[in-house]
Amino acid sequence: MTAAAAAGSPVDGILATAAIVLSLLVAAWALVATLRHRAPDRVQLIGLAVLEVALLALTVVALVALGGGDRPGEPGAFAGYLVTLVCLPPLAWVLARMEPTRWGSAIVCAVCLVTPVVVVRLQQTWEVLGG
Repeated sequence: MTAAAAAGSPVDGILATAAIVLSLLVAAWALVATLRHRAPDRVQLIGLAVLEVALLALTVVALVALGGGDRPGEPGAFAGYLVTLVCLPPLAWVLARMEPTRWGSAIVCAVCLVTPVVVVRLQQTWEVLGG
């Protein structure tokens, strides 16, 4: 096990926590909009954009760690979760724009509730080796 693996996962920490919290805040906002029969608003779309930036930063940190010689416990699953994670906010944005009704807000809510789960799974697939 490398020193970095002993110190912790590169996809664990403040950046991952910030992405999870931001995702849950956008999900809550979108849920309120859904319950009020409102289409996705600017706040939801800006929230998705900020979430995407946080997830891209998390991806860069993971790729730098991979370039530095660290390896996840399950490389295939890790890559799949990483690609999925980066694709979720743009997918939500496109689908929400295609559905300018309350269901667009429901889509944003659902995707933002899935995102923290994918972040946690990303962390778990990295840490399998060290366990």
